[in-house]
Amino acid sequence: MKIVILDQSTLGSDVDMGCIESFGTVVSYPYTAPQETISRLQGADIAITNKVVIDKTVMQNTNLKLICVAATGMNNIDLDFAKNRGIPVMNVKGYSTPSVIQTTFAMALHFLGNISYFDAYTKSSKGWATSPVFTHLDQPFHDIEDKTWGIIGLGTIGKKVAFIAEAFGANILYYSTSGRNRDNDFQRTTLDDLLSTSDIISIHAPLTHETYNLITKEHLQLLKKEAILLNLGRGGIVNEIDLAWYLDNSQIKVGLDVLEKEPIEPNHPLLKIKEPERLLMTPHIAWASIESRERLIAGICDNIAIFTGGK
Repeated sequence: MKIVILDQSTLGSDVDMGCIESFGTVVSYPYTAPQETISRLQGADIAITNKVVIDKTVMQNTNLKLICVAATGMNNIDLDFAKNRGIPVMNVKGYSTPSVIQTTFAMALHFLGNISYFDAYTKSSKGWATSPVFTHLDQPFHDIEDKTWGIIGLGTIGKKVAFIAEAFGANILYYSTSGRNRDNDFQRTTLDDLLSTSDIISIHAPLTHETYNLITKEHLQLLKKEAILLNLGRGGIVNEIDLAWYLDNSQIKVGLDVLEKEPIEPNHPLLKIKEPERLLMTPHIAWASIESRERLIAGICDNIAIFTGGK
């Protein structure tokens, strides 16, 4: 079988792809532009894609027998046409949950512990080395215990974040973006109440019609004076222009792993805020610990094995 990986760079070069190679000849491209997709899939039996779009036109002009999505979300595939054409589309679920949860707490603790400041102070030639006392209390840091942690989107990731935050001693609130979640373990509330009462807010929701621009200027103004807002769900849930404006007109702290358009645009307003230390941004990496990517590759291989009958 010929297997084509369309965007290898999204999987990394530090994970073992041997299990995929065991199924046939693998042709790998670091990135595939839209106009290159059809030509690169000529003669391919299996396409592996993370973000590269495989739509009706691509399927009509190739002879694919299986589409493996190297992710959970499948919005880059024309699922209806694939079904009509008899092409199975298989994704991988749950592989990134520990990584996203860990990144959530890394971001929260970055702000709560003021770690960057204390590290810089300790290393500075005019810092701790010149102090007459053993400690340094010029900048505060805070406990998670007794804080209110609000979670937007109490799915698998959100619920595990809730249990871990509760283990730290936080009080948990959640808002159901679909309106259907009735979890009995934690207190459900309205979006406005969650935003106005939470000390830490983490977003773990998918991007849907209901969640697009869920948080705008009006909602941001409900936040506590020094609230921490973390988005590890999807870009587009928080209006980024409004967020940049509010960062310049408040004392909130914000951690973002996702943006509406990725990579970030060079002139994005979030790159121009007055106090950049109150904004922590990572390039959509919360899902991508090496262990997560190893689980992802293993899931892709399991899917190919199911399709081929284990051959």
